[in-house]
Amino acid sequence: MYKIRLEHFEGPLDLLLFFIKRDELNIYDIPISKITKEFLEYVNYIRMLDLETAGEFILMASTLMHIKVRMLLPREVDEKGEEIDPRADLVRALLEYKRYKEVSEELSFLESNQRKISYRGNFSADPIEAPNEYGILLKNVTVYDIAKAFRKVIEGIKPEPVHQIRKINITIEEQMNYILSKINEYTNLHFLTLVHGMKEKIRVVITFIAILELVKMQKIGLKESSNFNDFVIYKINNGKHI
Repeated sequence: MYKIRLEHFEGPLDLLLFFIKRDELNIYDIPISKITKEFLEYVNYIRMLDLETAGEFILMASTLMHIKVRMLLPREVDEKGEEIDPRADLVRALLEYKRYKEVSEELSFLESNQRKISYRGNFSADPIEAPNEYGILLKNVTVYDIAKAFRKVIEGIKPEPVHQIRKINITIEEQMNYILSKINEYTNLHFLTLVHGMKEKIRVVITFIAILELVKMQKIGLKESSNFNDFVIYKINNGKHI
């Protein structure tokens, strides 16, 4: 009997990352035959338990088998004459999911620690803005608040079918510039407004990381919102709230 419990994994990419971490595999050089064999064993197991959930795992299994076949054929080449690795799109998807998972776990850690802290005094009575212990410039808002808003958005995004493995062409630097341009349009930019319409979790993750980077650089600050599951982003110039 296969001994991995179904509820341990959020989806196919989560399962693949588990295999890679457990066997200490190189994510950039995945032994596709080995990992496909293990993945298929798991798929056969969950098909007996939950056909609806098994669907996305079966789609990933077919993707892995397709990659396995392509690995046996002569490599295609790109416009530069370099060989195209059939695993490239899968590796990109795994790296993006891994990044999302790491950020989510870090925020869960911050949330749990924030709950243990007892606050004294009235935050609104203190107009001075200063970085907290995580280096984030906050005004009447806590790490717990911004983590909660982030998680709310992430949980509201439905994952795309796993056979649609594609690269999200976006970087932290690009999102930092995007946020700064939006800040010039809005005096107070709500987080939910900023990420509205984003359909990929990795895009929201990168945007959130870009926000934290800009705060640490003291180009923007964060403050409370009237919406319990939101926070406000505002512009900073020479250390002052604009």
